[in-house]
Amino acid sequence: MGWLATGEGYEIALVEGRVAARAVSGRSAGRQLKTLPKALRDHPEVDRLRRLAEWLERHEAACVAQVDGWMVSSLPVPTALIARVWPDEAWQGALRDVAVVGEDPDEVGFLRDVGASGELKVVDLDGETVRLSAATVTLPHPVLLPDLEDVREFAAELGIVQRVEQIHRATWTRPADLRAEATEVREFAGGSYASRFRLAARATGLGYRVSGGYATCTVRDAGRSLEAAVWIGEPYWDGDSATGALTWQDEEGRAVPLREVGPVAWSEGMRMAAALYAGRRIEEDGKA
Repeated sequence: MGWLATGEGYEIALVEGRVAARAVSGRSAGRQLKTLPKALRDHPEVDRLRRLAEWLERHEAACVAQVDGWMVSSLPVPTALIARVWPDEAWQGALRDVAVVGEDPDEVGFLRDVGASGELKVVDLDGETVRLSAATVTLPHPVLLPDLEDVREFAAELGIVQRVEQIHRATWTRPADLRAEATEVREFAGGSYASRFRLAARATGLGYRVSGGYATCTVRDAGRSLEAAVWIGEPYWDGDSATGALTWQDEEGRAVPLREVGPVAWSEGMRMAAALYAGRRIEEDGKA
């Protein structure tokens, strides 16, 4: 965005998400000022730019959230859609360097650019730039990536930085020795908080939904939608609270046996439970 004249002897522009000003005359002409002059603080154009900055921030967050949703659910995304939104800097920032898979599920590459004809330019694990022109691609959840550690090492060599947490996302693998009747995980139960409000605030701050007495996240795994839920206490309880068991429910609200929980739903549920437990109150002797 270019500099806009205000009629007050200054020009203004958005610089790194904030309204900045520079003088148009005098000894400091053309130099960006460290602070916004008092004469401009209530100027209509400054207010307009502030509102634009707020919208851009919300738009950027929405793009990241959408790409994260595609990745968590491993949904096929039309290549044409990615090509269409790529010119938008917010979308490009969310999509750049995301690992994508085309028609061959074993061919993983990092999205670097979009060609003039709409094909995706990706760097594969051999370091070669290849073009993907498949109708759709998937942004795989890391628990589904073969040789994840090798992918992470290669990404480090390339200097890959992802806005959407994907390849360095914490993952959990479902144990093979679960009892057939088991429906809950208590590995992260008992994380103590000074109040239920603080526990709920941590859940919402991490992007999880709080409904009734639970923090929840919904994951689409292998065509099936499951909701992972961690008990966080009665909604209006004002005393100490603690994290409870982790469970999964299907779309009809039925408890799902742990053996039937898919790899992505398992990993994301455990990630939520671990994140809530990590914020627990720690006593001075180091015990929770």
